[in-house]
Amino acid sequence: MLDSAVAWMNARGNTEQWGTTPYSQKTGGAARVERYTTENAPYIAELGGTPVGAIVLDSGPSPQMPIAPAGEPERYVRLLVSDRQRAGLGIGAALLAHAVEETRRAGVGLLRVDCWAGGGGELVAFYERNGFTATDPFMSGSWPGQVLARRVD
Repeated sequence: MLDSAVAWMNARGNTEQWGTTPYSQKTGGAARVERYTTENAPYIAELGGTPVGAIVLDSGPSPQMPIAPAGEPERYVRLLVSDRQRAGLGIGAALLAHAVEETRRAGVGLLRVDCWAGGGGELVAFYERNGFTATDPFMSGSWPGQVLARRVD
């Protein structure tokens, strides 16, 4: 799914968000996916028994990102990806709704995510449509990012 997401973004002219190298060929890409599945809380969406999306939750942002701690317990979306061949089916929204429920079930009142803020802000708008509010813009090198938050208490 990650490789096809890179190809889909590139086909739309977006070479800045995740670059042009397939995720599986990026230095550290496979190791990152392994960490996501062993050190974090991954959830897989299936359609007819076929994986069509994934979300990974953690207790905070990636230490590699220039993002301040929330100052309270939180759940953090470290990865959200869906099968682009099934775009428009609400897979990403369903995974975010699941993240909200998992955050609430853990007794935590804050769910945050960071995302690429380039490309006219389409990804930021997606999260806003799903109940998040933009909080802190940031730059990671030349990569424009946005932190978004959603209260779940």
